Amino acid sequence: MRASVNWIDNVHFRAVADSGVEVPMDGPTDAGGQGRGARPMELLLMGLGGCTSYDVVTILRKSRQDVRGCTAELDAERADTEPKVFTRIHVHFKVRGHNLDPARVARAVSLSADKYCSASIMLGRGGVDVTHDFEIIEGD
Repeated sequence: MRASVNWIDNVHFRAVADSGVEVPMDGPTDAGGQGRGARPMELLLMGLGGCTSYDVVTILRKSRQDVRGCTAELDAERADTEPKVFTRIHVHFKVRGHNLDPARVARAVSLSADKYCSASIMLGRGGVDVTHDFEIIEGD
């Protein structure tokens, strides 16, 4: 896997990875950012959400669950001093579908957290307290 990040101006950058998708990044306004992209740490948090959501949906579909939607809400805390690393991240899944088995949803979340989600496991091994929970919402 490869990526490149190109400086546009001020604290605005554009990243592109092997997929060819471009992602704009910008710094905070107090550093000259103008809201022209996500902040890099936001992208890291969103990447974790995407990684673990992919796992949960894939595992549920393979276990023949009628999953219709999955939202991962991530709440993170960062250190007060430099480097302002993540210290805690909580992932709350809202899994929507028909007659979802709570045990299978719990298993999908657990498998993602402990076995499959590279981002979650990497951050956890790096000292971030990563926790997960879920709720089931009946319907489309």
